[in-house]
Amino acid sequence: MEKSNKSMNNSRKYAAKGPNQRLRQRTAILILLILIMGFGAAILRLSYLTLVQGKSLQESAVDQQLADTTISAKRGSIYDKNGKVLAESASVWQVVMAPVNFENDEQRKAVAEGLSEILDLEYEDVYEKTQQKSYYVIVKRKVEAEAREKILKFIDKLSEDYDCDGVINLLDDYKRYYPQNDLASCVIGFTGSDDQGLEGVEYQYDKYLAGTPGRIITAHNARGTDMPFQYEQNVDSEDGNNIYLTIDSTVQSICEKYMKQGIIENNVLNRGVCIAMDVNTGAILAMVTVDGYNLNDPYTLSAKDKQKISSQPKDKRAEAESAALSAMWRNKAITDTYMPGSVFKMCTASMALEEGVVDDTTRFYCSGSMKIADAKPIHCHNTAGHNSQSFVRAICNSCNPAFIQIGQLVGKDKFYQYYQGFGFSDKTGIDLPGEAEDTFWKDGKMNDVDFAVASFGQNFSITPIQMITASAAVANGGYVLQPYVVSKITDSKGNVVKSVEKKVKRQVISKETSDKMNEILAYNTATAGTTAGYVAGYKVAGKTGTSEKIGSKVQSSFSEDYIASFCGYAPADDPQIAMLVFFDTPSGDAYYGSQVSAPVFINIMTEVLPYLEIKAEYTENELEYVDSSAGDYVGLTVSEAKQAAESDGFTTTVKGEGDKVISQIPSVSSKIQTGGNIVLYTDDTSKSETIIVPNLVGYTPSEVNSVASAYGLNVSFMGATNAQGISTNQGISEGTSVSPGTVITVSFASSTTIND
Repeated sequence: MEKSNKSMNNSRKYAAKGPNQRLRQRTAILILLILIMGFGAAILRLSYLTLVQGKSLQESAVDQQLADTTISAKRGSIYDKNGKVLAESASVWQVVMAPVNFENDEQRKAVAEGLSEILDLEYEDVYEKTQQKSYYVIVKRKVEAEAREKILKFIDKLSEDYDCDGVINLLDDYKRYYPQNDLASCVIGFTGSDDQGLEGVEYQYDKYLAGTPGRIITAHNARGTDMPFQYEQNVDSEDGNNIYLTIDSTVQSICEKYMKQGIIENNVLNRGVCIAMDVNTGAILAMVTVDGYNLNDPYTLSAKDKQKISSQPKDKRAEAESAALSAMWRNKAITDTYMPGSVFKMCTASMALEEGVVDDTTRFYCSGSMKIADAKPIHCHNTAGHNSQSFVRAICNSCNPAFIQIGQLVGKDKFYQYYQGFGFSDKTGIDLPGEAEDTFWKDGKMNDVDFAVASFGQNFSITPIQMITASAAVANGGYVLQPYVVSKITDSKGNVVKSVEKKVKRQVISKETSDKMNEILAYNTATAGTTAGYVAGYKVAGKTGTSEKIGSKVQSSFSEDYIASFCGYAPADDPQIAMLVFFDTPSGDAYYGSQVSAPVFINIMTEVLPYLEIKAEYTENELEYVDSSAGDYVGLTVSEAKQAAESDGFTTTVKGEGDKVISQIPSVSSKIQTGGNIVLYTDDTSKSETIIVPNLVGYTPSEVNSVASAYGLNVSFMGATNAQGISTNQGISEGTSVSPGTVITVSFASSTTIND
């Protein structure tokens, strides 16, 4: 009974305590679960933030705590081969404001008003910048020296009138300048607003030229404001490297001068190209695309282009302007392809000689045309035909039927192998951007008609740089070289970082074949004269070219559009320099290479060869038209001056009643023909005499000399001064009043034409 009562009591106790205990247990479990879930989520979140987002959060924290201001690096200079500056970065300045230093709104308004006036900025824009809480706010970059001086005076005025110090600062900056303006523009290129290279060498070698910008790193305080200067760290900028080109600015300027003249005289519609190359190294001495553009103002189009754009509908003008700028900047020498025409015959002839399928005794027949398969007859420029002719005469005659036969002797497969060997199937690898590829029959698979026209340079396209490279190989012993425009790169201290040497890709023909081609092409020039690139005093090897632009017809005056070209090198017996002259769509009185391009080649080479100190050897007939330099006869007695001038090879005319020479015409070092007349003035009264310039166009060199002498004038002869030459242009217009003895430059071109 007693046990029973105890059991009942325990049951009652358990019954009384059970629900509370279970509740407490459940609560404890729930709290434990909540804690586990809460801490687990926190741990997971912390792990995610640390492991996944840690790096980006760290960078954001640094960005919030630090301000980073870039200090411009000085971009390296570009020089020609002789060290003449073609591009340089001159010092300009950044105007930087520290608006956190303003004490009142009066100061802000004064600064905004002054800076906006000096820097030609909007007042509201500058005033808005004064509201920022920062030590570094850029107001304007690329500020020139004149504006800088005004800023410095304005800073002094702020200090005196407004007790406002440390608000405006000037930081070093740089601006790109091109001292020669448009010289070699398509080679050099230009930079953008952030000094990054956009075209030409500036783009191709940007990583060398750019340098490494410096930095000013400034800490922020808790309110997000820049902390004072003692909390900043400066990292100095590193200047860019300097580039030395293979371009010779004198050769370049000579080429540009005569190319511009050729564009005007022949009404060329689609620009022109001239490339001068050292045949033994591949170095480019000059590369011209006419017309170029002003590197200091590369976004300004010509009046002609602006007129074309304004004639477009308004919604098309932006696109037209972009296209016009791209065309203006394009380096046609490497980015455009063309059909080489008869210039390519020097390559076909080289193939045949190298393969041994022709020699001096091999003959070819031309009836005036040649029929291949079922196609229309392929005509020779001489429709009456050349009849039987030797291999050498076929080259001199530029006979298409003969070259079809020469190509057939070589064979299609060998022809394509040589085409590749001369480098036409690959880019040359020149160190300029935008080089184009050739267009040829895929894998060299030509039908009989394709092969026939390919033999004389038609129906396939190459770049001008490929053609000049191949011609150099013909000249230099058969070595295909990689052309280049940069010779070396130096750091800011003058240490050489990179030096470029010549690179031989392969030998495509033997030296024996090369020597034979030099002999043949020199004979071509000697017999054809000025139509084939004759230059007085020099042996020149050359070939004209006239190619039809298939599928193209613009507003030229001829039934078809043409490309007139001439490619040659000199001296033929020791080749040094090769040159290609190329005019796209001449629309004047002629379109043949012999009429359009050869005279320009002659004018350029007449100046360039002596400049390069390549010795001339004149015949007696040539000496009559060779220029000499006038001596200095001022200050001498009349008798002394006459004796000195005559010993220099000149005649003299004395003007005035004095005993001593007080001035002379032509002046010292002026270029005049040998035997020209020096006018010696002995008093001021005699200087007033003038002569009316006669017409000197349309005459032979000897006739021009006679007319000029009769009028008491001197002549400087340019171009085709042999028996075939006829004057085409005079430097001083007919009817102009000039002093006796004045030198008039007269240009000559051939009176005959090779229709190739």
